[in-house]
Amino acid sequence: QVHLVESGGRWVHTGGSLVLSCAASGRAASDYAMGWFRRAPGKDREFVAGVNRSGVSAFYAAYAEGRFAVSKDNAKNTLYLRVNNLKPEDTAVYYCATGCFPDTEWSCDYWGQGTQVTVSS
Repeated sequence: QVHLVESGGRWVHTGGSLVLSCAASGRAASDYAMGWFRRAPGKDREFVAGVNRSGVSAFYAAYAEGRFAVSKDNAKNTLYLRVNNLKPEDTAVYYCATGCFPDTEWSCDYWGQGTQVTVSS
Protein backbone atom coordinates (compact mmCIF):
# COMPACT_ATOMS: atom_id res chain seq x y z
CA GLN A 1 0.00 0.00 0.00
CA VAL A 2 0.96 3.63 -0.32
CA HIS A 3 3.01 4.94 2.56
CA LEU A 4 4.29 8.47 3.07
CA VAL A 5 6.77 9.58 5.70
CA GLU A 6 7.57 13.24 6.25
CA SER A 7 10.76 14.39 7.89
CA GLY A 8 12.83 17.52 8.40
CA GLY A 9 10.51 19.48 10.63
CA ARG A 10 12.26 21.32 13.44
CA TRP A 11 12.47 24.51 15.43
CA VAL A 12 13.95 27.42 13.51
CA HIS A 13 14.48 31.12 14.06
CA THR A 14 12.38 33.62 12.18
CA GLY A 15 14.09 34.26 8.86
CA GLY A 16 15.67 30.84 8.72
CA SER A 17 15.19 28.11 6.17
CA LEU A 18 14.54 24.41 6.13
CA VAL A 19 13.78 21.56 3.79
CA LEU A 20 11.06 19.03 4.40
CA SER A 21 11.15 15.61 2.80
CA CYS A 22 8.41 13.16 2.01
CA ALA A 23 9.50 9.63 1.22
CA ALA A 24 6.94 7.69 -0.75
CA SER A 25 6.73 3.94 -0.95
CA GLY A 26 4.30 1.43 -2.29
CA ARG A 27 3.04 0.71 -5.75
CA ALA A 28 3.06 3.85 -7.85
CA ALA A 29 3.12 5.91 -4.66
CA SER A 30 4.98 8.77 -6.29
CA ASP A 31 3.50 8.39 -9.75
CA TYR A 32 0.71 10.83 -9.06
CA ALA A 33 0.40 14.49 -8.36
CA MET A 34 1.71 15.16 -4.86
CA GLY A 35 1.33 18.04 -2.51
CA TRP A 36 2.25 19.65 0.77
CA PHE A 37 -0.33 20.87 3.23
CA ARG A 38 -0.11 22.42 6.65
CA ARG A 39 -2.25 22.82 9.72
CA ALA A 40 -1.43 25.69 12.01
CA PRO A 41 -2.60 25.78 15.63
CA GLY A 42 -6.30 26.51 15.77
CA LYS A 43 -6.65 26.59 12.01
CA ASP A 44 -7.84 24.28 9.27
CA ARG A 45 -5.53 22.36 7.02
CA GLU A 46 -4.52 24.33 3.96
CA PHE A 47 -2.74 23.67 0.71
CA VAL A 48 0.86 24.84 0.49
CA ALA A 49 2.37 23.56 -2.74
CA GLY A 50 2.28 20.63 -5.10
CA VAL A 51 3.62 19.08 -8.29
CA ASN A 52 1.99 17.32 -11.18
CA ARG A 53 2.62 13.67 -11.95
CA SER A 54 5.84 14.31 -13.83
CA GLY A 55 7.12 16.64 -11.15
CA VAL A 56 7.79 19.29 -13.76
CA SER A 57 5.00 21.71 -12.95
CA ALA A 58 4.75 23.26 -9.52
CA PHE A 59 1.78 24.93 -7.90
CA TYR A 60 1.68 27.21 -4.91
CA ALA A 61 -0.82 28.78 -2.60
CA ALA A 62 -0.77 32.54 -2.93
CA TYR A 63 0.91 33.01 0.43
CA ALA A 64 3.56 30.43 -0.44
CA GLU A 65 4.66 31.98 -3.72
CA GLY A 66 8.25 33.12 -3.53
CA ARG A 67 9.29 31.69 -0.17
CA PHE A 68 8.35 28.08 -0.84
CA ALA A 69 9.80 25.72 -3.41
CA VAL A 70 8.46 22.26 -4.08
CA SER A 71 10.31 19.63 -6.07
CA LYS A 72 10.15 15.93 -6.72
CA ASP A 73 13.00 13.47 -7.09
CA ASN A 74 11.49 10.67 -9.10
CA ALA A 75 14.52 8.42 -8.72
CA LYS A 76 14.29 8.63 -4.92
CA ASN A 77 10.51 8.70 -4.79
CA THR A 78 10.77 11.74 -2.61
CA LEU A 79 8.95 15.05 -2.53
CA TYR A 80 10.66 18.09 -1.03
CA LEU A 81 9.54 21.42 0.25
CA ARG A 82 12.08 24.16 0.82
CA VAL A 83 10.95 27.12 2.84
CA ASN A 84 12.97 30.31 3.05
CA ASN A 85 12.57 33.33 5.29
CA LEU A 86 10.41 31.44 7.74
CA LYS A 87 7.87 33.40 9.73
CA PRO A 88 6.12 32.57 13.01
CA GLU A 89 2.94 32.21 10.98
CA ASP A 90 4.53 29.24 9.22
CA THR A 91 4.42 27.26 12.45
CA ALA A 92 2.33 24.21 11.70
CA VAL A 93 2.31 20.50 11.15
CA TYR A 94 3.24 19.93 7.55
CA TYR A 95 1.77 16.97 5.70
CA CYS A 96 2.55 15.51 2.33
CA ALA A 97 0.03 13.68 0.22
CA THR A 98 -0.17 11.76 -3.02
CA GLY A 99 -2.90 10.63 -5.32
CA CYS A 100 -3.83 14.28 -5.56
CA PHE A 101 -6.08 15.99 -8.04
CA PRO A 102 -4.89 19.50 -8.85
CA ASP A 103 -8.07 20.23 -10.76
CA THR A 104 -10.20 19.49 -7.72
CA GLU A 105 -8.64 21.96 -5.32
CA TRP A 106 -5.95 19.45 -4.42
CA SER A 107 -7.96 16.70 -2.86
CA CYS A 108 -5.67 13.75 -2.16
CA ASP A 109 -6.14 10.06 -1.44
CA TYR A 110 -3.10 9.29 0.69
CA TRP A 111 -1.53 11.21 3.54
CA GLY A 112 1.53 11.09 5.73
CA GLN A 113 1.51 11.64 9.49
CA GLY A 114 3.05 15.08 9.33
CA THR A 115 6.16 16.79 10.63
CA GLN A 116 6.21 19.72 13.04
CA VAL A 117 7.72 23.03 12.04
CA THR A 118 8.07 25.65 14.74
CA VAL A 119 9.22 29.17 13.95
CA SER A 120 9.93 31.80 16.56
CA SER A 121 12.19 34.74 17.27
